[in-house]
Amino acid sequence: MINYIVACLLAATSVAVSQPFVVSGPTVGHVDMRGASIAVQISCTSEPGLTPVVIRYTDIVSSKTYTTPTVNADCLGNGGCLTFTLDSVEPGKTYTYDIVARGEVLRVPVPARFTSRSMFRYRGNDWPTVNLAFGSCHYVNEAGYERFDSTGKEKGYGTETEIFDAIVRRKPDAMIWLGDNVYLRDPDWGSRSGIMKRYSHARAHTRTRELFATVPNYAIWDDHDYGPNDADRSYVLKDDALDVFKLFWPNPSYGVGGKPGITTSFEVADVQVFLLDDRYYRSSNDRQNEPKSILGEHQVEWLIDALSSSRATFKIVAVGSQFLSDNKRREGFERSPEERKKIVDLITQNNIQGVIFMSGDVHFAELSRMDRDGTYPIYEITSSPLSAGLNSSPIYRANTFAVPGTEYVGHNFGHITVSGVRGKRVLTVRIVDAKGKDVWTRDFQESELRKKG
Repeated sequence: MINYIVACLLAATSVAVSQPFVVSGPTVGHVDMRGASIAVQISCTSEPGLTPVVIRYTDIVSSKTYTTPTVNADCLGNGGCLTFTLDSVEPGKTYTYDIVARGEVLRVPVPARFTSRSMFRYRGNDWPTVNLAFGSCHYVNEAGYERFDSTGKEKGYGTETEIFDAIVRRKPDAMIWLGDNVYLRDPDWGSRSGIMKRYSHARAHTRTRELFATVPNYAIWDDHDYGPNDADRSYVLKDDALDVFKLFWPNPSYGVGGKPGITTSFEVADVQVFLLDDRYYRSSNDRQNEPKSILGEHQVEWLIDALSSSRATFKIVAVGSQFLSDNKRREGFERSPEERKKIVDLITQNNIQGVIFMSGDVHFAELSRMDRDGTYPIYEITSSPLSAGLNSSPIYRANTFAVPGTEYVGHNFGHITVSGVRGKRVLTVRIVDAKGKDVWTRDFQESELRKKG
């Protein structure tokens, strides 16, 4: 009898160990009118073979349920990271979803739902309100992997993360992550497994999970989630960094013009966001025999083509490094004046309307403005940091393009709403503090971002 009880206990233990669980995520990625992408990382189990996983999703109004094709978790190559395509989505509907592995629904500790994009063109002039959140520089402390302070004690660079609750309360149609979305440490960037572990640790952070599981998330990278500090095109593991980025960020696409990278674009109603790659093709700061470049010629040409072809009222260009600032950090486009001038000149020459830039990186927030003869000014909204440390150096914050009264040295995120009828849309920009209070607000009429005269 005793042997029978022991055998039953061992069998129960084996089943418990072999049943996978959600390690990080799920992350809602690109969502459009008739499709959605969701990424999740599940645990590697003791049971031999691959783990079959599906997502079941249900229209909350009709209660009709759909199931994705099975994806098998590969723990050896991808650490249990999976991306699913939900191809039975219809416009303007809200869905709940479950992660199902080996026939069992895996526990997700937050609501799991998303809403598809609504149809609006050719359906009258009452266009939908667009609601976007954005930010950069998210640092999650991990004991044993932090730097020592002057007293020899380990001290993390991360801070409180209540800011993510404030973002969720705004109910954005999308969250745009502007780089430094995780912070690779010394033990991380020298191996693919190190990069994987850092991404997994950051994505499993409790305070961010509802944002990831309920809001479409889009991302670009900057140096700290690409490689070492100030990393450029010479980083030897940049292709591994790109592979890991793809595992954790289900963006619409990756790279343009047949070249690798993270460049892509997405639309929410009459707002189009262009996501640029400021690291994969960045030239070395210290190389002297050629003009310094951040985007590379092929990416600049794609950007101008895409902006010229866009039907969007507002065209938001998102890049990890500041575009307009002329501060002394030498990390933004002030290090590549020829490339910046080329982009601005091409926007002017091609009479592209409604362009606004968006950036992160610098650990404070500000609005910048560059005037142009005979046409509207170029603006840039910078939001940083979400949870990393603040920029205490006034030297590195000096920027002759800064709009007075918009600098904010505090944890923050950006919030954009676009509202109004067709032809008279208004884009409202807010910088919001960690508790969810507006720091400053600026309205841009559609007519303000069009050629004068």
